[in-house]
Amino acid sequence: MRLHRRQPSRRRAVAPPRPAGREGLEAPADMVYRHESADRTPRGAESRSNVSMAAEGGLAMRIALISDIHGNEVALRAVLASIRATGVDQVICLGDVATLGPRPSAILDMLQELGCPCILGNHDEFMLDPELIRTYTEAPIVVDAVDWCRDRLSRDELAFLRTFQARLEIPLDAHSTLLVFHGSPRSHMEDLLANTPPEELDRRLAGHAATVMAGGHTHLQMLRQHRGTLLVNPGSVGLPFKEYANGGPPTLLHHAEYATVEAQGGAVNVSLHRVPVDRDALRAAVKACDNPMRGALLQQYA
Repeated sequence: MRLHRRQPSRRRAVAPPRPAGREGLEAPADMVYRHESADRTPRGAESRSNVSMAAEGGLAMRIALISDIHGNEVALRAVLASIRATGVDQVICLGDVATLGPRPSAILDMLQELGCPCILGNHDEFMLDPELIRTYTEAPIVVDAVDWCRDRLSRDELAFLRTFQARLEIPLDAHSTLLVFHGSPRSHMEDLLANTPPEELDRRLAGHAATVMAGGHTHLQMLRQHRGTLLVNPGSVGLPFKEYANGGPPTLLHHAEYATVEAQGGAVNVSLHRVPVDRDALRAAVKACDNPMRGALLQQYA
């Protein structure tokens, strides 16, 4: 699957990231991959892809990473429009797609139409296992909002969520690989932050190696180098946070977020993107539903 075909081009290597506070750097199809989830079948693994063939042929590849959509159709449409304008060879979704926000079914329809690989986030699994959320939070507004979203999904939409995978390893070119997950490679409920101590990162990444590792979950954009590996968080499409919430109520930023990863001949470039979102459309979407988070979201979008 390719959004807006691009011609092969020379790409420069990424410069070292500049620190920007505790959150780190905050910046304005078919495919062949290794399946690491024992009980979920990868979509499109039966055929060679633009990504794998370009990796073997040494062409420049650009992959867009989206994450933490959380039922926000307005934001997802804005991000996909930006991705189409930029031009990528593959979109990969890092999970948490259809809870908390006003339009869970619309998001699943859009992802199915897009046909992109999807990673299983903790909120995706909450939709499949209603009791699991109580191991993560007891906040009534969150639990009730997840239940509200689940009640609106059809059997087919829940079956689609069951196709989401724990991790994917993707060849970028002959020299570089990309490992994607939701929280960390070992848990979709685990945080990787700009200020996580290196020794703790070693434990959370143990047994995995890649040129670039990318996960979401924290709703904070991040680019960090750890022992030679670039750690990327594309931020959140639907609920980007101003700062690390740490279990408390977050403050939302008024844009949508995603990232792109490019590679050619061993040169790697990671970019973080922020996309303006129509706040009037956001408010209209929230007002049109009776989601338990309706009041909190309207206050954030005021």
